Amino acid sequence: MRRDDRDDPFDDFFRELERMMNEMTGGEFDMHVERHGDSGQNHGRDIHLDLYEKDDEVRVVADIPGVEKDAIDLKCDGEELTIDAAGPECEYSERVQLPAAVDEHSASATYNNGILEVAFERRDNSADIDLS
Repeated sequence: MRRDDRDDPFDDFFRELERMMNEMTGGEFDMHVERHGDSGQNHGRDIHLDLYEKDDEVRVVADIPGVEKDAIDLKCDGEELTIDAAGPECEYSERVQLPAAVDEHSASATYNNGILEVAFERRDNSADIDLS
């Protein structure tokens, strides 16, 4: 667990929440609680993101406030999306393991009001075989 427990009045609450999430996810839950303002720096922030899956699409939605569109660098190898961005007061870097194999060449991305959205078509894992 990556968080600052120094004199945290919510320590018991977060510990119980983490226990319940570990129970539901099979012990693979890692809770991230960010505290801003303690160090005076905003460098190296974690990106809050959500993954959405449909039958033919995988979508990643990420909060990346404080950066210009041109300062965002996206890379994908079909299984992992890498997001790097830097603004005058913040810096983001994240590697996202995608829930399914995607066609990286089908990617489309938008960035509006600090919200990055990247969509991919799923890669076909099987081929139709004609029986003759």
